[in-house]
Amino acid sequence: MPFHAPRPRILVLEDDMLLAMDMEDHLVSRGYEVCGPYGRVGQALEAIPQLSLAGAIADLNLAGELSFPVIDCLRQHGVPVIVCSGYAELPQVKARLDGLPLIAKPWSPERLDDLIAQTFHHQPMRVRRR
Repeated sequence: MPFHAPRPRILVLEDDMLLAMDMEDHLVSRGYEVCGPYGRVGQALEAIPQLSLAGAIADLNLAGELSFPVIDCLRQHGVPVIVCSGYAELPQVKARLDGLPLIAKPWSPERLDDLIAQTFHHQPMRVRRR
């Protein structure tokens, strides 16, 4: 039986289920295991201590609840974070994100792959489906 290295795990925090499923499909097609997607700050905060993560992609606004507590928790655990949001370019938000990589919605698969390679130090790959 051949040895299969574990796939890097990416946490996805997104409250829009269609966007979350699209992100999950994209990440799985690139060889990642997706943790979540989580749609609430509390759900993600509860899960993070039990997870071994290569990175996280977090929406900033979860139905009016800002995800800063999750972003801060991930950073405290040494997990690199990409913020995916329509609000990320606002000056007050950008300042609070302290240099974290940002991708605007709607996100581009190519831009996301580039950010993943730069931020998580993993080169996304295409996985053939059987």
